[in-house]
Amino acid sequence: MEINGYTQLAGFFASPAKHSLSPTLHTASFQAAGINAVYLAFDIAPDKLKDAIISIRTFNMMGVNLSMPHKVNALPFMDDLSESATLIGAINTIVQVDGKLIGHNTDGYGFIESLRVNHISIKGQTMTLLGAGGAATAILVQAALDGFSTIHVFSRRGKRYDEMKKKIEKLSDSVSCKITLTDLYHTDALKEAINKSHLLVNSTSVGMINDESLIEDESLLRKDLVVYDVIYNPRKTKLLKQAEKKGCQIINGLDMLLYQGAKAFNLWTNQDMPIEKVKHIIEKA
Repeated sequence: MEINGYTQLAGFFASPAKHSLSPTLHTASFQAAGINAVYLAFDIAPDKLKDAIISIRTFNMMGVNLSMPHKVNALPFMDDLSESATLIGAINTIVQVDGKLIGHNTDGYGFIESLRVNHISIKGQTMTLLGAGGAATAILVQAALDGFSTIHVFSRRGKRYDEMKKKIEKLSDSVSCKITLTDLYHTDALKEAINKSHLLVNSTSVGMINDESLIEDESLLRKDLVVYDVIYNPRKTKLLKQAEKKGCQIINGLDMLLYQGAKAFNLWTNQDMPIEKVKHIIEKA
């Protein structure tokens, strides 16, 4: 692609930012779709976030993706928020529309789409969700909005647990989905929840660096249970290895990464990301 005076700019704001696969994904997508645009990663310190967001207007950018530690701190600088972003209380995508900055959260969408492409039922189903951080909140909100009947959330007690409790109370006013929150160490409740679920999701970072799993009792993993880990590096965490050994269908976080990126791409360009042309690039990265 030739860069010229008409080349548009999108970006990634995070700290650190250099590790992200998003520049690879979006640059390849722009090229495959014939869109004259580039996507760059910017390492933005927390005290520079306001200036960075102002630059979206200044440089007439299409928009940006956000990651830690900016997903919540960027909220005050938005002109408007999508429904899911409002419920989640965090954004990972900013779209500039006629000088206005609209905050979106595409993480939950990415999760739901990853279920669909893997032929996992959604409507009326029950899920056990491990974690209470940003990824857990996005998954919880979108799953509740899209038709799960029951979601059992398990987390260690602490600040995030208390914050999740408040979010669940707020969300419960907007959806018909039954949502419970329980201490992760309440093993009997965890066992009962998993037994009633067709989907088990780990939204924590446990398993990313060390060979660890939040599920110590492998007897909880049965053949008809779908086990999902939002981690994509490594491709198979200890949890997924445990589940695979038990005959479960397993899914890692690569498809969630791909489809949350595809949603952002669509919001910026009004075009569908050419997923089949770029998916292999992410899989090899």
